[in-house]
Amino acid sequence: MWGPDSNEVWRVVINIEDQYSIWPVRKEIPYGWSEVGTTGTKEECLAYIKENWSDMRPRSLKEQMAKAANKDEIEVA
Repeated sequence: MWGPDSNEVWRVVINIEDQYSIWPVRKEIPYGWSEVGTTGTKEECLAYIKENWSDMRPRSLKEQMAKAANKDEIEVA
């Protein structure tokens, strides 16, 4: 149920790339995702994500960019 009258309880989930989503509590969490520990209405869970997911880049991209930045710093020094 996705309507405004839905009493569905949601949970915030995160994957290995640090990407957030919401998932109904009544359903099993999909493989590759884990529970953050926040549950509530759809709006509450989306508000949590908005507040906590400030960098939309996947973890692997952030790590790759950090390595490249460190390499540039070493070469310049």
